[in-house]
Amino acid sequence: MDREENKKTESGKQKRPVHRRNNRRKSAGRKPGHSGRTAASKKKRQQKRTRFNVISSVILVIAVCVFVFSLYQLVTMLIPYYSGGKIYDEIKDLAITADEDGSGFQVDFDALLKENSDTVAWIRFDEPSIISYPVVKSADNVDYLTKTFTADDNKLGAIFMDYRNSSDFSDRNTFIYGHHLNVGGEMFSGLLEYDSESFCKEHPNFYIYTPDGKVRTYTVFSAGIVKDTSDNYKIEYASDAEYEEYLKLCQDSSNYRVDVELNAQSQIVSLSTCTNIRDDERFLVQGVLTATD
Repeated sequence: MDREENKKTESGKQKRPVHRRNNRRKSAGRKPGHSGRTAASKKKRQQKRTRFNVISSVILVIAVCVFVFSLYQLVTMLIPYYSGGKIYDEIKDLAITADEDGSGFQVDFDALLKENSDTVAWIRFDEPSIISYPVVKSADNVDYLTKTFTADDNKLGAIFMDYRNSSDFSDRNTFIYGHHLNVGGEMFSGLLEYDSESFCKEHPNFYIYTPDGKVRTYTVFSAGIVKDTSDNYKIEYASDAEYEEYLKLCQDSSNYRVDVELNAQSQIVSLSTCTNIRDDERFLVQGVLTATD
């Protein structure tokens, strides 16, 4: 009896459940919705990268455009200097003969007059030697501001005499004008060298050649900045005394004093150019006739 009960009791015992390990890999540390956030973050990074590439491309395009435009402006600015300089080099080859050291300088005025009937002279400096040009004269003081000796439109213009002066340099004061250029140093740019007294002492003279075969030597007696409306630009004088007062005014406005004789019989040439600093200022170099050959 006891055995049977024991058997029943043993047979009635419930078996313990067997816990099997889950072989599926648990997502270590992952939480629900994590993969979605990762994709969104990646998308944002891609969008930022795209925006950065677009902005970089736009900046690059703008930089290239600015460079091209600047290059265009530079070329546009330099072309007139190059073409104008070439024109005057050709004129010199056409009309000038000289020895290698610069001596024996001669001007073929027949060739110049054939090229331009407005020709009245040739002006030359020892230094600055770049100032060696034909001088023209027209019916006004505007025509040759933007027209070269060969009548080409060009910012270099030409070296020209005041229309009020006599073409033969017989006036008391003959005015000649030329541009001061920021690039190249052509035309009357070199006049500003006479801002220095030492330069004037080393190179005191300039020369005017005329179709009559004469060579006139002028010695610089005044150089400095003046207003374009100043009495330094006075061209007519009622008397000898007024002319002598004018000469004194020019000496007083010069940067330095030059020991040269000036009187009522003096004939001078006044060379005028811009300073490129102020619109109402001019640099004026004046020379008195000291020899005629």
